[in-house]
Amino acid sequence: MEQWHCHCAQRVLLQKLDDSAIPVATAPVYPVELLPVSVVPMEEDQFFSVTMATTWFINSFGAVMQGSLFGLVGLLPRKYSSVFMSGQGLAGTFAALAMLLAIASEAESETAALGYFITPCVGTLLNIMCYVMLPRLEFAQFYLNKKMSYEREVSMELLPREVGQVEDSVPCPLVADSDAPHPDAITCDTQRTVLTLQAERTRCDKKSSIKDILKKIWVMAFCVTFVFTVTLSVFPAVTADVKTKFSGTWELYFTPVCCFLTFNAMDFIGRSVTFCVKWPPKESLLFPVLVVARLAFIPLLMLCNVPGNRYLPVLISHDAAFTVIMMLFSISSGYCMCLSMTYAPQLVEPKDGETAGALMAFFLALGLSLGATLSFPLRALLYLSGSE
Repeated sequence: MEQWHCHCAQRVLLQKLDDSAIPVATAPVYPVELLPVSVVPMEEDQFFSVTMATTWFINSFGAVMQGSLFGLVGLLPRKYSSVFMSGQGLAGTFAALAMLLAIASEAESETAALGYFITPCVGTLLNIMCYVMLPRLEFAQFYLNKKMSYEREVSMELLPREVGQVEDSVPCPLVADSDAPHPDAITCDTQRTVLTLQAERTRCDKKSSIKDILKKIWVMAFCVTFVFTVTLSVFPAVTADVKTKFSGTWELYFTPVCCFLTFNAMDFIGRSVTFCVKWPPKESLLFPVLVVARLAFIPLLMLCNVPGNRYLPVLISHDAAFTVIMMLFSISSGYCMCLSMTYAPQLVEPKDGETAGALMAFFLALGLSLGATLSFPLRALLYLSGSE
């Protein structure tokens, strides 16, 4: 039972390590998770219930925090969206390395679980400190007040350059039929400019409705949902069951290296590539076509070497072939997802960037849910008997 407890603890805490960028809301819940691991002896059912309850709270708070962060990133220049997404990929790579270190050190399960717990706590503390310092930076103050900056740009465009100060409103006089302009004609022109400026400011102050924003970003919303649906449908539910054809010590390291580390490292590279390469452009229909084409990875990974009572044949049994497929699968996932999240705020006006970012976070979570749901029937298909 101890081994079962620690195995579950490692899986849950490893996920927390991956989500260590969600700082404030989840921190008070961590001690609750540590108690059943190392202090309070519990039955399997009780341990499972406590673990699922704390995981539910952590993911719920994390979803709110992540949506808020996506909204804030939507106010920054587009390159910072790529930085934000790459940071999440780096967290996954760090988690995979932690798993490898735990295996290589041959530490006891309780010690490894405690290490998994302490590491995200330290990361959480660092993130809280950075988040508190963020509003004090002049750079952040400028972009987080993007709405005011946007209004100033509109004002500069609408106000005539020769007008230094707007005079008090003076009724526009009726000008008689004469070739000579009335002395107050300039005041009348200035008044019209001011009225136009006030109308434009009113329009700028009013954010677009969610429906209007969705009409502009629906393609990117579909892309990010579809990317995560395909990714989570087979990773890690199917890919973690793939086994090596070689025996020995490599069997112990095969899944952590070829599955988890390869996926997270290549996913991070795919996200980082968007710093210098953004293709196809956001207006191109080729981008959603490429996203849908990732469906081909599902049968490819299901035809790899998954031992057991199977309905599908093993067509890809070599470790190198599986690793190459995983590399292409993960780098395309990171690239397409990051490109979708980067493009979406660019399709709306600056004042709607925060709303667009929050909406994209919702569709990202939707893709995660759909992918996790789809993983159950796909994994069950692997273990159907041939007679069925």
